[in-house]
Order: sequence, then structure tokens, then C-alpha cells
Amino acid sequence: MKLLLDTHILLWAAADLLPASAERYITDPANELYFSSVSIWEVVVKRSLNRADFCVDPTILLNGLSENGYKDLSVTARHALLVGSLPQLHKDPFDRLLLAQSISEGMPFLTADETIRQYPGSIIFVR
Repeated sequence: MKLLLDTHILLWAAADLLPASAERYITDPANELYFSSVSIWEVVVKRSLNRADFCVDPTILLNGLSENGYKDLSVTARHALLVGSLPQLHKDPFDRLLLAQSISEGMPFLTADETIRQYPGSIIFVR
């Protein structure tokens, strides 16, 4: 199954801090793991704001994801348009675009975000 991973899942995986519920999806060889260019952008922006939870070097993160077989999902105009049709449940533009990509591409979205859990679509919630 193709899975799109939320940014915090990627950061946890990079730091070897995945909860067991997420790790089983990440380590399952039947799953194709995708990260979005939105996640790299989010890390760049939030790191520049000195957010403690975004202290990873985005270049190192990107290289590690690529080296470990994660596939890059670029943003398309179709993804951007879909954001406008989502309910206004979440204020974070990064999360809204990630969710739009997930829906548009028909990929389940792996997240631990309680708010995203409320959206329609195929969302895999982990703790």
C-alpha cells in the first residue's frame, strides 16, 4: 500500500522515535512510503522560526529519506485546488496541503495529529 507520511512521522522516523503503532506501517515491506515536498518546506520554515520540534537539518532529512527508499511526492496544482474544498478544521497550511495530496493521490495519510483525524479520506491515526 502507498502511504503518505505526515511531517512529524518523518521526523520521528529520522530520530528513531516512532511509536510502535507507526513503526509497523513503516517497516512493513508491502508498504511504499512517500514524503511530500510540503514536509521539507515545513521543516525549513519552522526550523527558521527556531521551533524546538523542527531542529533537524532539512538537507540531512531529505537525504536520509531518499537513502532509505522513501519516495518524493511533488505538489501539483490539483493538490492546491483541493485544499479549498477541505473543511476548515485545521489552521496549519502545511497539514491541509498534505491532506489534500493524500486525498488526491488516493494514498492513506499516516499521522498522529488529532485534528487531521477528523477529516474525510483515508487517514491512519497512530499514537
